[in-house]
Amino acid sequence: MPGQPANPQETATPRDQQPEPYQADRALHAMLARLTGGVSPVALSLAYMDWVSHLMAAPQRRMELLQDAMRGARQFLDAALRCFSPQYSPWSLIKPKPQDRRFAGPDWERPPFNLLAQAFLLREQWWHEATTGVRGVTPRNEAIVEFSVRQVLDMLAPSNFAATNPEVLDKTFRSRGENFVSGWQNWLSDWMQLQSAGKPASDKDFVVGKTVAVSRGKVVFRNDLIELIQYYPTTGKVHPEPILIVPAWIMKYYILDLSPQNSLVKFLTGQGFTVFMISWRNPGAADRNIAFDDYRKLGVKAAVETIGDIVPDVQIHALGYCLGGTLLSIAAATMARNGDDRLRSVTLLAAQTDFTEAGELTLFINESQVAFLEDMMWERGVLDTAQMAGAFQLLRSNDLIWSKLTRDYLMGERAPPSDLMAWNADATRLPYQMHSEYLRKLFLDNDLAEGRYLVEGRPVALSDIHVPMFVVGTIRDHVAPWKSTYKINYQVEADVTYLLTSGGHNAGIVAPPDEPGHFYQVRTKAADAAYIGPDEWLKVAPKVEGSWWLEWARWLTAQSGEFREPPRMGIERGEAQILPDAPGDYVRI
Repeated sequence: MPGQPANPQETATPRDQQPEPYQADRALHAMLARLTGGVSPVALSLAYMDWVSHLMAAPQRRMELLQDAMRGARQFLDAALRCFSPQYSPWSLIKPKPQDRRFAGPDWERPPFNLLAQAFLLREQWWHEATTGVRGVTPRNEAIVEFSVRQVLDMLAPSNFAATNPEVLDKTFRSRGENFVSGWQNWLSDWMQLQSAGKPASDKDFVVGKTVAVSRGKVVFRNDLIELIQYYPTTGKVHPEPILIVPAWIMKYYILDLSPQNSLVKFLTGQGFTVFMISWRNPGAADRNIAFDDYRKLGVKAAVETIGDIVPDVQIHALGYCLGGTLLSIAAATMARNGDDRLRSVTLLAAQTDFTEAGELTLFINESQVAFLEDMMWERGVLDTAQMAGAFQLLRSNDLIWSKLTRDYLMGERAPPSDLMAWNADATRLPYQMHSEYLRKLFLDNDLAEGRYLVEGRPVALSDIHVPMFVVGTIRDHVAPWKSTYKINYQVEADVTYLLTSGGHNAGIVAPPDEPGHFYQVRTKAADAAYIGPDEWLKVAPKVEGSWWLEWARWLTAQSGEFREPPRMGIERGEAQILPDAPGDYVRI
């Protein structure tokens, strides 16, 4: 019942499950998953068989690769002979890509370190040519092979070893080896933290409810899956239309309410909006049967109904972030199909509605890999935090794994703690049934984009959405590539304002106006206007310096009514008194 606390160990919607077939096989796969980090060995071997067999059947391509290798070896030998001569020019053979910061320091331009870096980059380039463009290899298998080979090569980069990293050697000389002592202490601290399954020590600087997630509010509704937070107004009058924020449940909600200086919630209330936020409960093994549609019913639908009780007779601005945006698009399409007009606008942040170009994350999604993940989750009941974190780190292994290991353990340094890092370490789990349905129906089969996704037994269509939409993509998004999020422009029959902002999946979204360095491009497409592709859009969309938050606030204001008195806080019922103040209880689970 609304307002009643739920037992965190209860499942949201119990279901009678049929006995699982082939339980011994599934148990074996779950055991293998512990050894492989959740990567299906069958999927990997099939990809390599596809690549090797087609490469063996391409003698001309193999000869071309051999010639490339011999040419590169001759060029490298010539550069090596001139390594210490005055005529030696750094990066004469190959330069690092702009996004590759492993060799960005000036020390890497000195011989012999520059030569080592170029040798590595030449080898990396050759393997890229060898694993791509082989005629007959399926694009998915080609991407898997190229990605896995790149991961192995990244491990062997000269920047990862003390003897071949000039920055580490210089730090060792200047500190008389104290960097290795500090690095050992850092490693020992991390190991002990890992064994205790606790949060990083830096989290003491960013405590939920004390230093982050501190916007004043109250939990006004609770069920088995969500707590709905209503935030107190910070202006004398507010726009009549409230904002409902639907965050992803693969993360804690407070990325949108971090420290006061970079809190989207604080920004919105300061602009005169009434803000509601869904806080998802972190599921455990007992919640294995929570389905994807439960998140719609117990999440978005329940929140909309509660807001309607608190702020009656007005429409709602709904915002969805990441997976929460995908869910919101499904909920909005369902409401439109059913003639429900309670939404005034829809905003999607780094959210995909078509998964055919979902970036390197799709390398983990094929029939073999999904079946392997299902067996792993079947045993545990959830996809655990370590598995998710590992997959996301692999997408940016140079930045999130190897550079961190070099800095922490070889240089003996620590990155200064930040609220975003603390939030990132506060991970969540995913229920078995929900994640299986998400992987199969959305990622693998792309049912939503192709009109096959069923809600309450009937398909929903994004083209039924006619309310104005504001869609944000980020330039360096490895989770929801911006060209994937851009597809919403031809999926809905609505006015769509598409905005592409600097930054990545998280840092690009958290863009407070007072923080320098932000920029974006934005352009509005009317519902009846002709579609233009993303590459053309980049050429015609004007570029603006500053935070996208200000652009969105102006857009929201244009979609909203005149200021009036703030609404009441929560629903006036006796049992509501037992509900806590923000940030609530579920965020601490």
